[in-house]
Amino acid sequence: MSLVTDHLQRHGVAFETIPHSQAYTSIDEAKALGIDADEVLKIVVLDTEAGHALVVVPGGRRLDMKLVKKAVADKHVHLATEEEVERDFPDYELGTLPPLGSALGAPTFVDPEVLDHDTVVFAAGVQTESVKVRTADLFKDEPVTVLPLTRQPPEAGT
Repeated sequence: MSLVTDHLQRHGVAFETIPHSQAYTSIDEAKALGIDADEVLKIVVLDTEAGHALVVVPGGRRLDMKLVKKAVADKHVHLATEEEVERDFPDYELGTLPPLGSALGAPTFVDPEVLDHDTVVFAAGVQTESVKVRTADLFKDEPVTVLPLTRQPPEAGT
């Protein structure tokens, strides 16, 4: 059992673990699982004036830093470096942080598009295992702020 699955179990969240080939990114994870990238959650660590914060977006989307700065109310916010993430979250392999701010001690901001999916998948703390969970169950007891964080994809043909 991983830290992620242990946390979910302690909080009464039903989940399914899914082993897969090694995946370093949410896009790689989606490919390994044969699912759409937006069904996989991408968790990005930010450095803010108050410390780390997490943003949770669909795996196929890109952050809009203007929206992020507005969401976290910090005009100097920036992405944490890999070195900072490895140092500050040593119990998790790089690229495998869960969308569980309560477990990581970080405020969590969720893009509303995440909530459009009945179920989501995210890394379980290691690069070879994911967790599938009902979205409503995942966030029912998590203190999250839901705000737009991503750019709209370009329209087809533009």
